[in-house]
Amino acid sequence: MTSEPYETSPHGPGDRTDAVGVTSDGAAWLASAGTYPRSTLALWEERPGAPVVLPCGAVFDVVNTPAVFGRRMLDRLWEEGPGSGPVAVFRGRMLLFAAPGTAARLPSLLDWEEWGGRGQAVPSLLCHGTGDAVTVPALRADPSPAPAGTRWLVAPETRHPWLPGPEVLLWAAVRAARSAVRISIFPPADQDASVYDVSRRR
Repeated sequence: MTSEPYETSPHGPGDRTDAVGVTSDGAAWLASAGTYPRSTLALWEERPGAPVVLPCGAVFDVVNTPAVFGRRMLDRLWEEGPGSGPVAVFRGRMLLFAAPGTAARLPSLLDWEEWGGRGQAVPSLLCHGTGDAVTVPALRADPSPAPAGTRWLVAPETRHPWLPGPEVLLWAAVRAARSAVRISIFPPADQDASVYDVSRRR
């Protein structure tokens, strides 16, 4: 299988100025979550611009957040924490890929933190695990400049990417919620300017 449809951007997979970067190894990892990985890879080979629905629970779980709050979580992970696993934006939501089992454990940790009592600044986090499925963005970037554009922010680039567990994501959520920066309903103008050093991931 050729790697041409999945080449990284010239800026590297951590540079969100060009949100592409799914390598052939990253595509193979994503496809391994499905029942028929070869069929998924064949579809991407023919149509690298097509999004695909993949099941959660075995290869990865997904924590689904509003885009602005998810951006703040992601910044905490990269600025003060261990980095993140793959991260995508899909139709105005942020998908943080997490270790299997996170969807079962994270809600109880959030309850312990009395997450629901923090007011409007703290949105609910949707956890997708066993029995759920998510739509992942196409391997090639969505050229749409709209805030709801579908794209990878941190693209998968290996067959065994590091994935944060529930404790790490709880930490990032709490740090984001406690931030003094007021959440806006509009993304900041330079939302795609951050650069994440993927080599920092554990």
